[in-house]
Amino acid sequence: MNPKTTFFFEKPSPWQACYRLLQKMVLDCGLTEALKWGVPCYTYRNKNVVLMHGFNEYCALLFHKGALLQDPEGILVQQTQNVQSARQLRFTSVKQIQKLEATIKAYVMEAVEVEKAGLQVDLKKTSEFDVPEELLAKFEEDPNFKDAFEALTPGRQRGYLLFFAQAKQSKTRTDRIEKYTQKIFEGKGYQER
Repeated sequence: MNPKTTFFFEKPSPWQACYRLLQKMVLDCGLTEALKWGVPCYTYRNKNVVLMHGFNEYCALLFHKGALLQDPEGILVQQTQNVQSARQLRFTSVKQIQKLEATIKAYVMEAVEVEKAGLQVDLKKTSEFDVPEELLAKFEEDPNFKDAFEALTPGRQRGYLLFFAQAKQSKTRTDRIEKYTQKIFEGKGYQER
């Protein structure tokens, strides 16, 4: 156990008993506990394997390369259609975790084997994402804006492409593009300050 994660296991949460049980199970699999992104993250030779987090309706183990796991029980969850690599095991009670203990450990051990083998998830390239018509129009209207967008890191580009495309109406997409134009010129992602 890593003392840096102590606060996570002590802070008020409806999932505390679940967290402690999951922590024990994951550590039993020989992983090292670290604090990353403000939550316990379990690593194998400094490679992220699984992290623990909680939401209103459930707590979860998130497998960083979950898309590569076999999932014979069909219990891994892809949080949204845009999540390419990670998959979650979701829990709502200690009893559920206890019932699935052997399965949870098997999934963790398979995730370790994925790391040992050096396997990588084939991620969709930024160029494969749909570009909204409104953004294409903005590129044509302002070549400097297009240059600034293309100078962004691939992750920032994908973030904007997904954010702009989520809007159902053309006006909303256009408004979002206008609102974030300055951030794009500053080289910032849409969630950065």
